[in-house]
Amino acid sequence: MDLSKLLVPGAVRVVGQFTSKKRLFQELAEISAQIYGIQAAFVVDGLQERETLGPTGVGHGIALPHARLEDLDRIVGLFIRLEKPLDYDSVDRQPVDLVFGLLAPKDSGVDHLKALALVSRTMRDPGVLTKLRANTDPAKLHAILTEARAPAAA
Repeated sequence: MDLSKLLVPGAVRVVGQFTSKKRLFQELAEISAQIYGIQAAFVVDGLQERETLGPTGVGHGIALPHARLEDLDRIVGLFIRLEKPLDYDSVDRQPVDLVFGLLAPKDSGVDHLKALALVSRTMRDPGVLTKLRANTDPAKLHAILTEARAPAAA
């Protein structure tokens, strides 16, 4: 599995700012509706439901919101780079500027976990993070993410 199978170019965006985590989730839902044909309301509900289990802000300005949804036939990704970081209630209490959303079928089981681990490893790579934060062109951001070679799990 690699990120080029999960993330299409149209699902990568650069946004100035959001006023809340809920608004960010709505934007992820709108992108998923436009690009993947997923009903936006299901996406918002799924992301918010997952967030109640614990924060998906993993630290260092990164958030990995994710959800398992009914009627989804494959795992898909969404990426937003925020020009102005958002207070996200992250584990390190730092605001978030890089958001990689992941949506998976309800019954995806281990594949969802593998995709989440791949995204997590990629988003922990300091070189990748530096490049993502230095670019505002969605095509370049997509290339950085999909060409990144995440380090193997320990």
